[in-house]
Amino acid sequence: TSEMLQKICMRNLVRKYCRGVTAERKVQLQQKVVASAVFRGRKEGYLQSINQPFADTRLKENDINPKVLQLIHGEKIKYATPVIKYDRNGFKARDRLLVLTQSSAYVVEMAKIKQKIDYATLKGISTSNLSDGIVVIHVPEDNKQKGDVILQCEHIFETVTKLCMLANKQNLVKVVQGSLQFRIGSGKEGTMVFTVGQEPQVFKAKTGHLTVV
Repeated sequence: TSEMLQKICMRNLVRKYCRGVTAERKVQLQQKVVASAVFRGRKEGYLQSINQPFADTRLKENDINPKVLQLIHGEKIKYATPVIKYDRNGFKARDRLLVLTQSSAYVVEMAKIKQKIDYATLKGISTSNLSDGIVVIHVPEDNKQKGDVILQCEHIFETVTKLCMLANKQNLVKVVQGSLQFRIGSGKEGTMVFTVGQEPQVFKAKTGHLTVV
């Protein structure tokens, strides 16, 4: 009888908790479950991020240029955040915005859309196992795309989780060790090398590779 009562009590407590979860809290829990599946035991800094709630967005619509909102053609913005984009040739760092809608990701410069990636065509998302904020969005080899997108995000766990959930491509996220290949365009590939050092850096090494410390 005691064992039966314990089971009934536990079920009642779980039911009470679930019925008391708000819609906002449910969304948080769903995102954290995905983040755990992608990053737990794979990327440094994940454990420290667990108790930090994900923001709905890092930028509001009025922080985005009205011309960009017009170019998006009324798509509802689901998430937006400042990022640093690295050129595929030369690896120069440039301030950009990453804007995620229900169907596409946009890399935005001021009033211009520099690149649009439809989730349906997204080939993969890569990040390293170290504590850097680098994420590479892999795109198909076609005339519409200039090449893969190299970004540095302050809130890497949040940004990657939002992106893979909106794209419904959680299984395409790779946490790599050592190095990864990215497409520059016209059939060419570049190499990104991840290493450990005294201070965080991102630079073009003498080898021609993009080095992330």
